[in-house]
Amino acid sequence: MSGTPKQGFGPAFRHWRAGRPFWGGLLLTLGGAEILLTEKASLKVIMHIGMQGLAGYLLPVVMVLCGLLTLLSPGQRLFYSIIGVMSSLGTWLTSNLGGFFIGLLLGAVGSCLIFGWLPDQEPRRSRRQRRKDAEAQPAPEAVEVP
Repeated sequence: MSGTPKQGFGPAFRHWRAGRPFWGGLLLTLGGAEILLTEKASLKVIMHIGMQGLAGYLLPVVMVLCGLLTLLSPGQRLFYSIIGVMSSLGTWLTSNLGGFFIGLLLGAVGSCLIFGWLPDQEPRRSRRQRRKDAEAQPAPEAVEVP
Protein backbone atom coordinates (compact mmCIF):
# COMPACT_ATOMS: atom_id res chain seq x y z
CA MET A 1 0.00 0.00 0.00
CA SER A 2 1.24 3.44 -0.79
CA GLY A 3 1.36 6.18 1.79
CA THR A 4 -0.82 8.60 -0.17
CA PRO A 5 -4.45 8.85 0.87
CA LYS A 6 -7.05 8.10 -1.79
CA GLN A 7 -9.42 10.83 -2.77
CA GLY A 8 -12.98 9.70 -3.05
CA PHE A 9 -15.57 10.46 -5.67
CA GLY A 10 -17.14 13.24 -3.56
CA PRO A 11 -14.32 15.82 -3.62
CA ALA A 12 -13.64 15.21 -7.31
CA PHE A 13 -17.33 15.65 -8.14
CA ARG A 14 -17.56 18.83 -6.04
CA HIS A 15 -14.56 20.27 -7.88
CA TRP A 16 -16.08 19.36 -11.26
CA ARG A 17 -19.47 20.78 -10.26
CA ALA A 18 -17.96 24.07 -9.04
CA GLY A 19 -16.59 24.84 -12.50
CA ARG A 20 -19.94 24.84 -14.29
CA PRO A 21 -23.59 25.91 -13.81
CA PHE A 22 -24.53 22.49 -12.46
CA TRP A 23 -27.96 23.15 -10.98
CA GLY A 24 -29.14 25.15 -13.97
CA GLY A 25 -28.02 22.46 -16.41
CA LEU A 26 -29.61 19.77 -14.29
CA LEU A 27 -32.95 21.61 -14.05
CA LEU A 28 -33.01 22.30 -17.79
CA THR A 29 -32.28 18.65 -18.55
CA LEU A 30 -34.92 17.44 -16.09
CA GLY A 31 -37.48 19.87 -17.53
CA GLY A 32 -36.93 18.52 -21.04
CA ALA A 33 -37.07 14.92 -19.82
CA GLU A 34 -40.31 15.60 -17.94
CA ILE A 35 -41.91 17.08 -21.05
CA LEU A 36 -40.79 14.08 -23.11
CA LEU A 37 -42.36 11.76 -20.55
CA THR A 38 -45.67 13.62 -20.64
CA GLU A 39 -45.73 13.16 -24.42
CA LYS A 40 -46.11 9.44 -23.74
CA ALA A 41 -49.15 9.96 -21.51
CA SER A 42 -52.44 8.33 -22.45
CA LEU A 43 -54.76 10.15 -24.82
CA LYS A 44 -57.20 10.88 -21.99
CA VAL A 45 -54.52 12.92 -20.21
CA ILE A 46 -53.01 14.69 -23.21
CA MET A 47 -54.44 18.15 -23.69
CA HIS A 48 -52.60 19.29 -26.79
CA ILE A 49 -50.57 17.14 -29.18
CA GLY A 50 -48.82 20.02 -30.92
CA MET A 51 -48.07 21.20 -34.42
CA GLN A 52 -47.91 18.03 -36.53
CA GLY A 53 -46.52 16.23 -33.51
CA LEU A 54 -42.88 16.85 -34.49
CA ALA A 55 -42.38 20.10 -32.56
CA GLY A 56 -43.83 18.41 -29.49
CA TYR A 57 -40.84 16.07 -29.48
CA LEU A 58 -38.24 18.41 -30.97
CA LEU A 59 -38.34 21.19 -28.35
CA PRO A 60 -37.92 18.92 -25.29
CA VAL A 61 -35.03 17.16 -27.02
CA VAL A 62 -33.42 20.58 -27.61
CA MET A 63 -33.93 21.37 -23.91
CA VAL A 64 -32.24 18.13 -22.84
CA LEU A 65 -29.36 18.74 -25.24
CA CYS A 66 -28.88 22.33 -24.06
CA GLY A 67 -28.83 21.18 -20.42
CA LEU A 68 -26.29 18.44 -21.08
CA LEU A 69 -24.12 20.65 -23.28
CA THR A 70 -24.10 23.29 -20.57
CA LEU A 71 -22.72 20.73 -18.14
CA LEU A 72 -20.13 19.48 -20.61
CA SER A 73 -18.98 22.81 -22.09
CA PRO A 74 -19.82 25.69 -19.74
CA GLY A 75 -17.97 28.20 -21.92
CA GLN A 76 -20.99 28.38 -24.24
CA ARG A 77 -23.50 28.71 -21.41
CA LEU A 78 -25.06 31.99 -22.59
CA PHE A 79 -26.01 30.55 -25.98
CA TYR A 80 -27.36 27.36 -24.42
CA SER A 81 -29.37 29.28 -21.83
CA ILE A 82 -31.05 31.49 -24.44
CA ILE A 83 -31.91 28.51 -26.65
CA GLY A 84 -33.05 26.60 -23.55
CA VAL A 85 -35.44 29.29 -22.32
CA MET A 86 -36.87 29.80 -25.80
CA SER A 87 -37.42 26.05 -26.16
CA SER A 88 -39.00 25.91 -22.71
CA LEU A 89 -41.42 28.69 -23.54
CA GLY A 90 -42.17 27.09 -26.91
CA THR A 91 -43.32 23.91 -25.22
CA TRP A 92 -46.29 25.87 -23.88
CA LEU A 93 -47.87 25.56 -27.32
CA THR A 94 -46.43 22.29 -28.55
CA SER A 95 -46.20 19.86 -25.63
CA ASN A 96 -49.15 19.56 -23.28
CA LEU A 97 -48.84 23.11 -21.91
CA GLY A 98 -45.14 22.64 -21.26
CA GLY A 99 -45.48 19.24 -19.62
CA PHE A 100 -48.34 20.42 -17.43
CA PHE A 101 -46.33 23.52 -16.37
CA ILE A 102 -43.72 21.45 -14.50
CA GLY A 103 -41.27 20.98 -17.37
CA LEU A 104 -41.82 24.54 -18.54
CA LEU A 105 -40.97 25.94 -15.10
CA LEU A 106 -37.98 23.63 -14.60
CA GLY A 107 -36.61 24.61 -18.00
CA ALA A 108 -37.14 28.34 -17.53
CA VAL A 109 -35.64 28.41 -14.02
CA GLY A 110 -32.71 26.24 -15.12
CA SER A 111 -32.02 28.49 -18.10
CA CYS A 112 -32.09 31.56 -15.87
CA LEU A 113 -29.65 29.92 -13.46
CA ILE A 114 -27.34 29.09 -16.36
CA PHE A 115 -27.53 32.64 -17.71
CA GLY A 116 -26.76 34.18 -14.32
CA TRP A 117 -23.85 31.87 -13.42
CA LEU A 118 -20.44 33.54 -13.24
CA PRO A 119 -17.38 31.27 -13.40
CA ASP A 120 -14.96 33.49 -11.48
CA GLN A 121 -17.27 34.59 -8.69
CA GLU A 122 -16.14 33.93 -5.14
CA PRO A 123 -18.45 31.80 -3.00
CA ARG A 124 -20.94 33.82 -1.00
CA ARG A 125 -20.61 33.90 2.74
CA SER A 126 -23.57 34.25 5.01
CA ARG A 127 -24.16 37.34 7.08
CA ARG A 128 -23.59 35.30 10.23
CA GLN A 129 -20.18 34.08 8.97
CA ARG A 130 -19.10 37.65 8.10
CA ARG A 131 -20.13 38.81 11.58
CA LYS A 132 -18.10 36.00 13.18
CA ASP A 133 -15.06 36.91 11.09
CA ALA A 134 -15.40 40.58 12.04
CA GLU A 135 -15.63 39.74 15.76
CA ALA A 136 -12.62 37.45 15.58
CA GLN A 137 -10.37 40.19 14.20
CA PRO A 138 -9.02 42.64 16.77
CA ALA A 139 -10.18 46.23 16.41
CA PRO A 140 -7.55 48.56 14.96
CA GLU A 141 -5.86 50.66 17.59
CA ALA A 142 -6.22 54.40 17.40
CA VAL A 143 -3.01 56.25 16.59
CA GLU A 144 -2.45 59.48 18.46
CA VAL A 145 -1.46 62.40 16.31
CA PRO A 146 0.59 65.04 18.15
